[in-house]
Amino acid sequence: MAGHPSMTTPTRRAAVVGVEGPALLPREAALLTSHPPAGIILFGRNVQSRTQLSQLVVSLRQILPSETIFMVDQEGGRVARLRPPEWPEHPAAGVIGSLFATEPSRSIRLAWLCGALIGHDCVEAGIDVVAAPVLDRFVPGADAVIGDRAFHSDPVTTARLARSFASGLMAAGATPIGKHAPGHGRALVDSHMAMPRLANLQADDLQPFVLNAGLPWLMTAHIAFTSIDPASPATLSETVIREVIRGSIGFKGVLVTDDLSMKAMAEQPKDSARRALAAGCDLALYGAGDFEATEALLHECPPLTEAALARLRAAQAAVSGQRIRIDRNDLMSERQAILDSIQT
Repeated sequence: MAGHPSMTTPTRRAAVVGVEGPALLPREAALLTSHPPAGIILFGRNVQSRTQLSQLVVSLRQILPSETIFMVDQEGGRVARLRPPEWPEHPAAGVIGSLFATEPSRSIRLAWLCGALIGHDCVEAGIDVVAAPVLDRFVPGADAVIGDRAFHSDPVTTARLARSFASGLMAAGATPIGKHAPGHGRALVDSHMAMPRLANLQADDLQPFVLNAGLPWLMTAHIAFTSIDPASPATLSETVIREVIRGSIGFKGVLVTDDLSMKAMAEQPKDSARRALAAGCDLALYGAGDFEATEALLHECPPLTEAALARLRAAQAAVSGQRIRIDRNDLMSERQAILDSIQT
């Protein structure tokens, strides 16, 4: 059974953290019990088989509060933690978007099918939040970190396909996270490796986010838009979060940082977490699984604010209201027929 908060249960921190490997270590269990995060994010290092993953999730749920969320990056294509042969392969967003020029309705349907099937896989594995879809546009000449993770170069098409994918996730009972606000597509540097800097934010970058402002979660971009805030990336910028993400985009849901272990963040994760939360993020995400850094972050991370807790609960309610019964075999067959038509 999952843990249940009581009067003596420690308050959940405003953080989502990773664990080291395929099984929960005793020192991790002690830390997570004394300083519970709002959520856990799982990576490839945590996933070996269905049975092993189930055991890991159960062991985590036994020590964590019942509202703890479990997150995974499962976009399809090259960004996937649940992989063959234990789980099916899913196409990249760019494959879905490639159909749009000739058969837009089938492309939109394919996006929904992929979202629903990924959501089904994740929920079945005990994971309720999926870090997808990508709302960044494909921009020729930009760094390949986005590339075929983007649905399309056109902002409206990107928005439509991403929304259909997100609707599929929610139909399966999974909470989608649109990323990377307010737009990563034009970056010339991979934020996993260094801090990208762009002079400004263009309307085409912003539009997919504006058109998907009703998504339950968004993830920030580790990119500095120097005309808006010359000193800080979006993740750490009160100006970008207030004026662009909450303002121009109009987003009212849960705002989580991109991974604070990425090299775009030049400081210690605990310091980045503190700054991101002060700037207006609801949750600080640190996924590296390094015990000492995770311990330091959880010890210093403040509790969830009442506003963040309300947004988390509203997101869960929104997804619950859209969930339907999924016949996985039927959806797999329908999707394969569409994919076969692309290949021929």
